[in-house]
Formats: sequence, C-alpha cells, structure tokens
Amino acid sequence: MEEYKTQEQKLKFYKSKEWKAIRVRVLKRDNYECQECKRNGLVYTDAHDPEKHKRLDVDHIKEIYTHPELALEMENLQTLCIPCHNKKHKRFFFRKKINNWDDEKW
Repeated sequence: MEEYKTQEQKLKFYKSKEWKAIRVRVLKRDNYECQECKRNGLVYTDAHDPEKHKRLDVDHIKEIYTHPELALEMENLQTLCIPCHNKKHKRFFFRKKINNWDDEKW
C-alpha cells in the first residue's frame, strides 16, 4: 500500500494518470458542482475544461495520509469549490486592505 505522508509522495500521486482520470470522473459525477455549497442550498458550478484548472477541487473526504487505501475510491471523493476546500482544511488567506483614506495623501 502506498503512503502519502511526504510532499514528494503526495506530488507523485496528484500527478499520476490514475488520479487525473478519477478526478475527471468525480467532477462529472458531481455535475461540476461544489457538494458543500449544494448541501448548504447554494450553487457553485464550473463547467469549464477540467484539465485547465481550476475553481473546483476533488477532495478526499478521509485524508490520504490517514487512509491511503481510499485514495482512489470514488465514495471517498467529492467536488468542492476552492473556498470550501480551503475552509475544510482551515487554510485562510488574508489580503492586506489598502487604506484609501491615508492621512499622508491629504
């Protein structure tokens, strides 16, 4: 069984033909819609070419580093928009707000 604990192992997995093929199958199965948005009564869809990337991710419900045996199982995969995927993994990005009312300008 493969392990996906190091960055190199994960990168190799996400560049594999097997992952790329199942990713497209999951996107099609989920109708190119974010499943978390859908659960919350919202619609976030993206019908663009899945190879061109990317406003949608295919997410492992149970993470590959803890459940490597489920890495390519359709039942363990879901389509998420980038904001929902980041929220799930607690990845937050903040932009520095520009103050248009800076005192030095006056």
